[in-house]
Amino acid sequence: MSSSHRVAAVCQVTATPDKEANFSACKRLVEGAKESGASMVFLPEGFDYIGSSREETLSLSESLTGDIITRYAVLARKLGVWLSLGGFHEKGPEWETDRRIYNSHIIIDDQGEIVSVYRKSHLFDVELPGRGVSLKESAFTIPGPCLMPPVQTPIGKVGLGICYDLRFPELSLALLRQGAEILTYPSAFTVATGAAHWEVLLRSRAIETQCFVLAAAQVGRHHEKRSSYGHSLAVDPWGVVMGDCGGESTGMALVEIDIEKLRDTRRNMPVQDHRRETGFYHSLDGQD
Repeated sequence: MSSSHRVAAVCQVTATPDKEANFSACKRLVEGAKESGASMVFLPEGFDYIGSSREETLSLSESLTGDIITRYAVLARKLGVWLSLGGFHEKGPEWETDRRIYNSHIIIDDQGEIVSVYRKSHLFDVELPGRGVSLKESAFTIPGPCLMPPVQTPIGKVGLGICYDLRFPELSLALLRQGAEILTYPSAFTVATGAAHWEVLLRSRAIETQCFVLAAAQVGRHHEKRSSYGHSLAVDPWGVVMGDCGGESTGMALVEIDIEKLRDTRRNMPVQDHRRETGFYHSLDGQD
């Protein structure tokens, strides 16, 4: 596969509660990415909207067959491009009775078909006194029931996570065992946690798995109650930052996914071959 078919666009947006404005902004980025040669475009968590309250967040949610995902499917088919959309506010299976949603990462192929849906499994329930962070995602979000196998795409085999999942290396290692070459963490990191942890976490996941890591991010002020850190990032399997969208404005980073570089990294430092059996790492369990 030629390098022109291995170009990914990692996008950065500032979503608001205005779904129509958000779609227009994302559509322009996707169109620009396609014109620049990208075969797969990555949008961040909350690409559809970021609500200003629990009630607004729930009232704006849709199903996978609703208007928003249908429009992205049409866009993917029209442009002939793959899309990573996550996380989407998806109405849960008991929506009519419990008013709860999933935070869902959706992969749409260049024919406009949904090929995978991963539902965020680690929910962000965090209070950081003095840092301005107070979020309880589990108040209205259902944790996903399972991981999803990596998806074969034009840029490589993509493993799916979402935002807070980034802090759990067990997830990335599980995706690696299933053949992932690229890990993706669409996110809306807070400014406080982003400044402290964002880049080091992404580079750590890349280094320990020897995968490319692509992390589209929200940036700036969404409404009076919430802002995001930005710095959409692409990292290579050696842990080198390939692209960074900065912390000020929307845009995209275009990066080439060189699978031969991944193979060289794994061949020259065969970390996975040196990993002991699972039981070894649990040999201290139950000991005083």
